[in-house]
Amino acid sequence: MQPQDWFLTAAERGNPDSSLPASCDGNLVEPLIHGATYFDRLVSQVRELRAGDHLFFTDWRGDPDERLRDAGPTIAELLADAARRGVVVKGLIWRSHLDKLAYSEEENRHLGDAVKAAGGEVLLDQRVRRGGSHHQKLVVLRHPGRPERDIAFAGGIDLCHSRRDDADHRGDPQAVAMARAYGDHPPWHDVQLALRGPVVGALDLTFRERWTDPAPLDQHGPISTIRDRLRGADLHADRLPPQPPDPPPCGPHRVQVLRTYPAMRPAYGFAGRGEQTVARGYTKAIQRARRLIYLEDQYLWSKEVAQLFADALRDNPGLHLVAVVPRHPDVDGRLALPPNQVGREQAIALCRAAAADRVHVFDVENHAGTPVYVHAKVCVVDDVWCSVGSDNFNRRSWTHDSELSCAVLDDTHDGRTPEDPAGLGDGARRFPRDLRLALWREHLDRTDDDQDLLDPDSAVRAISAAADALRDWHRGGRVGPRPPGRLLPHETNRLPWRQRLWAVPAYRLVYDPDGRAWRDRRAGTW
Repeated sequence: MQPQDWFLTAAERGNPDSSLPASCDGNLVEPLIHGATYFDRLVSQVRELRAGDHLFFTDWRGDPDERLRDAGPTIAELLADAARRGVVVKGLIWRSHLDKLAYSEEENRHLGDAVKAAGGEVLLDQRVRRGGSHHQKLVVLRHPGRPERDIAFAGGIDLCHSRRDDADHRGDPQAVAMARAYGDHPPWHDVQLALRGPVVGALDLTFRERWTDPAPLDQHGPISTIRDRLRGADLHADRLPPQPPDPPPCGPHRVQVLRTYPAMRPAYGFAGRGEQTVARGYTKAIQRARRLIYLEDQYLWSKEVAQLFADALRDNPGLHLVAVVPRHPDVDGRLALPPNQVGREQAIALCRAAAADRVHVFDVENHAGTPVYVHAKVCVVDDVWCSVGSDNFNRRSWTHDSELSCAVLDDTHDGRTPEDPAGLGDGARRFPRDLRLALWREHLDRTDDDQDLLDPDSAVRAISAAADALRDWHRGGRVGPRPPGRLLPHETNRLPWRQRLWAVPAYRLVYDPDGRAWRDRRAGTW
């Protein structure tokens, strides 16, 4: 396996304004499946921090009262306790929109207030394009003088309500309101990575670039800035302590940090024309796919993204695309629902036009029959390359919002048959294959019985058969024992032309906007 065949080179990253390394070798990466797993690990790691250690985080939403374990602590308690011990606690949370619009401005502000009272600092960051958001979910824990203890967490899980669910998928007791189909405590499926090794330094740098950017925190009008000043909000970032040296190598995993930053005015100092390494990294990996692309994604939107899959399917007659998505959008409503529906319908239709018999899209339910909201952002290509992050498969995530993903290559060859599914000489690798199998075992209600899930062809037959059996059981009135598994074939319907007349423009302009520089839009490049 040649890493440059899968990872972007320094030149291919295309952002000369950042000193982020092209990739980092010698890391140890662990997938944390489910919010309850991640939150429990986060509590343990933060409680080990001592005076002078660093706790840096970025987030889309932060709910101060969210309990990280059944008996606590809450997020605010965990962070405030660390600050009172002398830990340097710094955070960047998207400033968000008004709570009246079903966003989280007040919650994000209150988390900052609680941490500030304990001696830390959390800033509300609105350095985004109009209509955009900071969507990165990152926690970096550094131990100056004890680098072997450094760890970072990156992926799809926010520090907020609804995320603390587990493999049973009964939902977080502290839930946000969603579409009625998900019930009062929406079941939630998500994945985060725990990372040790030199990549922690790259993720630390990602935080520092945003923190030290000199542009004003709020760029969208004087009213919100005046209101912040009247409330005594912190509008200026304090100086950070010096960045410690990178942790020493500790494992077999090569990691490439992929990011999205839009083209902005004023421009980001660390991404003058934006950065689209998420889009470029996925493009390079998917163009190398030969047998199996496996996705878990909240949206799976955008013709531009779907075209990438469609081209790969046409070029490789043995390639299958398997995707797990939410059954329903997270919102109801006569105005909100159609733009959410039209994007996925277009994307799936485009892929199926390329290879109808090799596109397999599923959604998930728990054993009570309640749909599970899939919030994970996972991609595994041929059991060689994989990525977990905050970015969805849509144009917004690839160009418009700030995003953060970690792509992983494993030096450890996986000797289970087939040893080289794609036939390119790369060989199956332990980490991506284990990640895929762990997710599929849960979705299929299996323990360690996965021999038929190794080969892409038999794996697709097994997952499709299980989903069809569960669908038929539902259609037959649920007579007899419930078949094992939680997947159902995902159904999409083309909207009536009257709805499409307004839903398609709303989807393209508001729900899935384009954050590229005009020259890149005209050229059709990331």
